[in-house]
Amino acid sequence: MKTTLLPLAAALATALALPVQAESAITIYSSARPGTLDPQVFKSGGEGVAVPGYALVREERDFALKSGRTVIRITDVPALIDPTTVSFASLTDPKGTSVVEQSFEFDLTSTQKLLSRFIDREITVEQSRGNSVETITGTLIGTQGGLTLRNPDGSLRVLPSYAGVKLPSLPGGLISKPTLVWDIAATTAGTHKARYSYQTGGVTWWADYNLTYTEPAPEQCKVNVGAWVTIVNQSGASFTDAKLKLIAGDVQKIQPQPQSLSYAAPAAVRSEVMRKDAGFTEKAFFEYHLYTLGRPASLAQNSMKQIELFPLAASVGCEKKLVYFGQGYAYPYGGGPALDRNYGQTGNKKVDVYLRVKNAKANGLGVPLPAGKVRVSKMDEADKSLEFIGEDVIDHTARDETVQVKLGSAFDVVGERKQMDFRIDTSAKWIEEDIEVRVRNQKPDETVTVLVRENLYRWSQWSITKKTTEFTKDDSRTVHFPVRIAPKGEAVVRYTVRYTW
Repeated sequence: MKTTLLPLAAALATALALPVQAESAITIYSSARPGTLDPQVFKSGGEGVAVPGYALVREERDFALKSGRTVIRITDVPALIDPTTVSFASLTDPKGTSVVEQSFEFDLTSTQKLLSRFIDREITVEQSRGNSVETITGTLIGTQGGLTLRNPDGSLRVLPSYAGVKLPSLPGGLISKPTLVWDIAATTAGTHKARYSYQTGGVTWWADYNLTYTEPAPEQCKVNVGAWVTIVNQSGASFTDAKLKLIAGDVQKIQPQPQSLSYAAPAAVRSEVMRKDAGFTEKAFFEYHLYTLGRPASLAQNSMKQIELFPLAASVGCEKKLVYFGQGYAYPYGGGPALDRNYGQTGNKKVDVYLRVKNAKANGLGVPLPAGKVRVSKMDEADKSLEFIGEDVIDHTARDETVQVKLGSAFDVVGERKQMDFRIDTSAKWIEEDIEVRVRNQKPDETVTVLVRENLYRWSQWSITKKTTEFTKDDSRTVHFPVRIAPKGEAVVRYTVRYTW
């Protein structure tokens, strides 16, 4: 009797045809909010990892077709294919070749499924007994909680564990890899060059920007801007020497209801950095931007790859801004004016630090910037080491727009906001409020400029009737008072705002 010994992974692999080398192209889309992806999440490699993105994959390869009907099976495909997006076309004879049926088979074999094919059939089970192996032959009647065999005398034997199983044959209809199947009708027999495509989940990319901050002169700053893309592939398949494209922009795609994925990935994610030659070229594409890599790229299953997005941009002009927002929160308008004198009073003392960069060619940059995380470092001149000073996220930023990055809060510059007086006349329908803002600069030898931000939150109809400092109106409810503060000095802003309704 011909037998097959479990585990069967090697036997099943040799039963399938080896994949044929194909000409591949992959365009990757990301649906993640910038800065929300933690690479450590993908390194777990466990089931149910929801990768926020997808890819459009195109393959070209040769197939031998008969005149009439031919069934084609492709096994080296991702487990997360969207079957409704699959297409197949002959490039050799497009008019004389058509798809009669196509399907995606994803019910992969397992030990449990394989053994279930042998219910009520005789099998041989091997059990380890110290240094020897005991063989037990019987009729398989159950596979839950181990194996249940019926002995020749009719008695039952339960084997909770076992070393191996000998099966009388290898059953058909089992697949070890996700498989695309086409039933092709062709009028011309011979070798056809064909193209097929599909969308798959489990693939995404994001941008990371590394800025090095310098101060070539007092109250001046420059940054060196480096940009990289990180690509994660947990689709269930590898892509070798593929033409790689990335789409940057908010492309609408109907999202299915969240659910746990059903495929298992290997236990570790490989990380690699590609060589810095023949990099990305960028162009406008519809209302988005398309980045095409100038060399083939390989994306292994369960891997993370980093590629330089554009060459380092050196000495890009920037502006450091200190902003004090004493309220700390932009209180929304309610259904009417806020009459409570204590409404909106906060004790925020932090002065926030921002870095602004004009994304213009004249400023040393001027390239479309995909959404991503911006990390900023500064050189410690004592030992010439780069030290991290803050990070933020940016949205897709077009040429000639301004990137603003929040780095953190200043240590030596603090603020204080107080309500000095409050007057109200509900019959005449007005409120007057006196506000005082103090900002102190405790730096011993540096003058700073601070933008005092005030949100006029009590009602939409307001006017500033008195002020000690000139202001600019940022929007319908926000004003800015710029103040310049000498070392160990203090600036005081007082104003009166009148609300009417």
